[in-house]
Amino acid sequence: MAIDQDTLERARAAWRFRGQERPDFAQTPAEGQESVWEYPRPPIYVPDARLIEVYAGDALLVRTHHSIRALETGSPPAFYLPPDALNQRMLTPSKRRSVCEWKGEAEYFHVQTGTGVIQDALWRYPQAFDAAASIAGWYACYPSRLDCFVAGEPVRPQAGGFYGGWITQDVVGPFKGEPGTGHW
Repeated sequence: MAIDQDTLERARAAWRFRGQERPDFAQTPAEGQESVWEYPRPPIYVPDARLIEVYAGDALLVRTHHSIRALETGSPPAFYLPPDALNQRMLTPSKRRSVCEWKGEAEYFHVQTGTGVIQDALWRYPQAFDAAASIAGWYACYPSRLDCFVAGEPVRPQAGGFYGGWITQDVVGPFKGEPGTGHW
């Protein structure tokens, strides 16, 4: 998939909010919480040492204390997980591809379980753009398709089906992905 620079620049320019100030409709974070409206755009990538666990049904896919949170305006964090933390035998490549104007071209993976296949449950940026180099080759997953936990807390999936943000009690929104939130 070719990435045209003019298309990238138009996509980058289309975003209305960029984290410089919290909009009036944003929730005010309580002590120990973060507002996703204070995250920047383009996103930043922050190491996280909390225990991350991901299950495909009853099968453990990931357990690690080493992740990177992608923090982008209006979106709950997407957690990127190191390849050596995943049970790679459970993954099969998908034909699906997408492009993020900030990260590059993503490739997707299905998860094989004892009872079937979970389609396009994970993705990664094998050759991420320079600004996203810290997540190149690391995997992110959809909590709407897999059971994800941060320090034992069950993750709620971001709405909309496209974004893979992880909603936990330490982040407040509202979150992009709901109807009417395009290019927030």
